[in-house]
Amino acid sequence: MTVKEQMDILRRGCAEIISEEDLEKKLDKSIKTGKPLRIKLGLDPSAPDIHLGHAVVLRKMREFQELGHEVFLVVGDFTGRIGDPSGKSETRPQLSMEQIMENAKTYQEQAFKILDPDRTHTVFNGEWLSKLTFEDVINLSSRYTVARMLEREEFRDRFHEERPIYIHEFFYPFMQAYDSIALDADVELGGTDQKFNILFGRMLQREFNQEPQVAMLMPILVGLDGVKKMSKSLGNYVGVTENPKESYGKIMSIPDEVMMTYYELATGLSEEDIQAVREGLSSGKLHPRDAKRRLAREIVAMYHGHEAALDAEREFDTVFRQGGLPEDIPKVTILPEDLEDGKIWCAKLLVLAGLASSNSEARRLILQGAVTLDGERIQDSTMDIPVRSGMILRCGKRKFARVHVG
Repeated sequence: MTVKEQMDILRRGCAEIISEEDLEKKLDKSIKTGKPLRIKLGLDPSAPDIHLGHAVVLRKMREFQELGHEVFLVVGDFTGRIGDPSGKSETRPQLSMEQIMENAKTYQEQAFKILDPDRTHTVFNGEWLSKLTFEDVINLSSRYTVARMLEREEFRDRFHEERPIYIHEFFYPFMQAYDSIALDADVELGGTDQKFNILFGRMLQREFNQEPQVAMLMPILVGLDGVKKMSKSLGNYVGVTENPKESYGKIMSIPDEVMMTYYELATGLSEEDIQAVREGLSSGKLHPRDAKRRLAREIVAMYHGHEAALDAEREFDTVFRQGGLPEDIPKVTILPEDLEDGKIWCAKLLVLAGLASSNSEARRLILQGAVTLDGERIQDSTMDIPVRSGMILRCGKRKFARVHVG
């Protein structure tokens, strides 16, 4: 493809490219020399799952693959031990190497639902960072001042509010930048929250007489609440390997006002298709519910296939539009020793059924009116329930359990 054709593809969905002129020059050089660009994406395996927010950047990386460029998935086994301070108002807890490597294994498996594994170089930054001597680290840190580091919003705010900033946190951008030096990266991908780190890489590459990488920044996908960044810790996420029926239901729950953002960032639809949806919603010819159903189908089909998406939609219609029950309700066994005179405290039953993580959460859900037993709402969080096999517990809109007395 020509430079213009590649730029038209790569610009789509980007929040910012620093700079477009540099990227055009690199693409032009790549075409003339026949040498593909080296594209870098770093992921610190701080949690075991990849969600739709991560997928925004991974799908842009897949576009580079399809254009014939060389992509490097940098698993932060070394940087993960410190934790990226980006967007954090306090120091991240440091993970053990065992936690990091377990998460890293899952990350790779899930990333390959988006990336082509045969055309992806998976590298661990401990390969080069662990070999740096103390002299090397001092040499690196001499390239930047504390005053400049404190210009970073997270550090500036914590400094003024007299909250701790630990010296090791200052080293994170140096390490991420050194990844770019080790790979001689032409482009680094990341969310807009990574702007400081990626520009830091550009600066440090110049110091090491490398051509600075282009920073390609992707928008941050908001979570299911429509407000905060998608995050597993906030519980507002859709995992790429999550049960398709659960994913479909979650997507149907997003606020209407963020629906087009999901169309733009989380689907593979063309700009023309997305514009048609936007115009249909604006004119009133397309009902928001129907637009959201298509969105849910598109996203579920991307990760689980077309048939799984249709099956998830059928179940959603059965449960939420027709008041029916799912076909595959999980069965939970309540042991005789959990019962007293054939009864059990309702909160304990929710926990044993896996519908609540603790008795306190179970009580809260009951008081909110979120729990039903065989279609009847449980309103008293102190009541004991007579237990029999075949009872159907429901918590919220999407969680069910069929009770069996063992």
